[in-house]
Amino acid sequence: MQQYIEFVTNHPILSAVWVVLFIMLITSLIKSRFSAIKQISPTELTLQVNRNNAVVLDIRTEADFAKGHITGAKHLPLADIEKQQLAGLEKQKDVPIIVVCQAGMTASKAASSLVKQGFTTVSILQGGMGSWTGASLPVVKSKR
Repeated sequence: MQQYIEFVTNHPILSAVWVVLFIMLITSLIKSRFSAIKQISPTELTLQVNRNNAVVLDIRTEADFAKGHITGAKHLPLADIEKQQLAGLEKQKDVPIIVVCQAGMTASKAASSLVKQGFTTVSILQGGMGSWTGASLPVVKSKR
């Protein structure tokens, strides 16, 4: 214990950085645990679609969507979600919605917007389309 105290007194900036990082990690874990938006794996996505008729919402660009998307996915850009232009999705507020982006980073913004608009069960595909294709799951290409 004496060595820890000596280290902290000799390196206060480094010690402060470690404390801040630790607090940020704990805060992130607590937020994700109690968030209304859950992250799901590709396997869980498949189960949600098959068992609960979940709607897969792809928020990537039109070009990326055309290159390959999950079977049955609806394309709806993030800008349209934020403007509340949901293209008929309003009728499915009680149906599970799974938001998919390229890498799983921008989907949280869209999911938060959907929750604010009254959707009850919103999830994010963890890792986005990268995890879907990485798991060698099938994609559908749009006809041009």
